[in-house]
Amino acid sequence: MAAQWIEQKRRYRQYKVRTERLPANYHTALDALERYMQFFGPGKGDSLLSMLEDLVDLFEQSAANVTPIREIVGEDPVEFAETFLRNYPEGQWISREQKRLTSAIERAAGEDTGSEGLSR
Repeated sequence: MAAQWIEQKRRYRQYKVRTERLPANYHTALDALERYMQFFGPGKGDSLLSMLEDLVDLFEQSAANVTPIREIVGEDPVEFAETFLRNYPEGQWISREQKRLTSAIERAAGEDTGSEGLSR
């Protein structure tokens, strides 16, 4: 477990070094996306790191091609972030809560099945 944590910490540091090398406007945009995605993205370290590494790859390539920020994220940065996050469903707290809600409703509906037609 400790070895896994150390590896994740190493990967995160490498990610941060890569973000620091970006031009200022790309770095600022990436920091904002990272903050958002840490709240709504995968809660598992490996999944989160994979997502962040893919995101910095995108920004590095875009910076190298001098692609404007708006061409990367579009007019709605939240929509961009949500679309990007859909590629990393593993470990997202919202996915767990959606499954929990669905399961609870299914159980409740199953319990109600036996009492159809009975007055309460």
